Amino acid sequence: MGRRLGAAAAVLTAVAVVASQAGAGSAVAGTGCFDRAREPYTSQVDSHLHFRPFGGQAIPFEELTGYLHKSGVRHASMYGIGQTLPTNSNCMYYLDCPGTPVVPSMKNDFANAENYVETHPKDPELTVSMTFMDLNHPETIPPGITVYDKEYPGVFRWAGEVNLVKQALFPNHHTPATSENIKNWAPFMKVLRDRGIPITIHSDLGSDADQTKYLHLMEETLRLYPENKLVWAHMGLSKELTAMDPDRHIGIMTRLLDENPNLTLDLSWRVLEDNYFSRPGARQKYAAFLDRYPTRAIPGTDFVASRDKDYGVYEQELEVTSRINTALDDRAFRDIALGENYYRLLGLKESAPKLCRAE
Repeated sequence: MGRRLGAAAAVLTAVAVVASQAGAGSAVAGTGCFDRAREPYTSQVDSHLHFRPFGGQAIPFEELTGYLHKSGVRHASMYGIGQTLPTNSNCMYYLDCPGTPVVPSMKNDFANAENYVETHPKDPELTVSMTFMDLNHPETIPPGITVYDKEYPGVFRWAGEVNLVKQALFPNHHTPATSENIKNWAPFMKVLRDRGIPITIHSDLGSDADQTKYLHLMEETLRLYPENKLVWAHMGLSKELTAMDPDRHIGIMTRLLDENPNLTLDLSWRVLEDNYFSRPGARQKYAAFLDRYPTRAIPGTDFVASRDKDYGVYEQELEVTSRINTALDDRAFRDIALGENYYRLLGLKESAPKLCRAE
């Protein structure tokens, strides 16, 4: 079972995590409200979940949705992985195969869509995402959307995770999109905007050697497409950028949120917890930042459903990526951990449960 904090742990420290129930994930029975003192702090939404791996076999669909139900996740964005390894490769993960090209493909999206239309799961509810988009070749994207519309009308309600710049993929022939590429996104971004479809963009801020080397690419995207629902994956952080001062990072995020009302931050991937939130004093800083912008972030695990993983791995990823929730105030906890921002971003009628008042 997962781990959670007791009621007294409003501010998390490295030794404050204690064992508890995980996966209840719903309002207290009979009260219609969520009691933070009694229920898990793990997020009820997983907005960043890859149902398909880069290569090799995937966890079967029914098994993976069972993980979500068991852990108390009520909604999830059903990502494929647009950038896939060749079918003749024995690799399951691109980092194990430097030199092997990892290129955008539709096959994972089609597999996800087929599983979705066959089952229409309601617990958890799923949002199917288009992940095939090659941002370096934007002219291929509108025709691709047309294919999706024909084959699976109305099924795809999210876009991404797509790569603007992902340094981890450089050894696999990935190159950053250019400013000229970004200008040429206009046709497909209009489709997404007209349909109210959010797009999750992976765009590294930089590396430890040059911490804001690629910031201008996201700034250009925000400048050109201010009306699109843009979700910035991992707040721009990565394994290549682990040494940025939290105050500097928070300052950049604050400026961009203030300048761009339609920008949402994605809090997925344990890199955030392992390299930033868990630093001495940093959790309180990030929590205070999110408390100031409670409507501007969504949670996720960034779990990749390759067959070499099981429920224990997913449960751990959910717990680790949810630890920041323990330090949030009630407004931010409801909006982020309980899913209110996610529902609003998708235009869903569902609302997160209210929090119980302390007696």
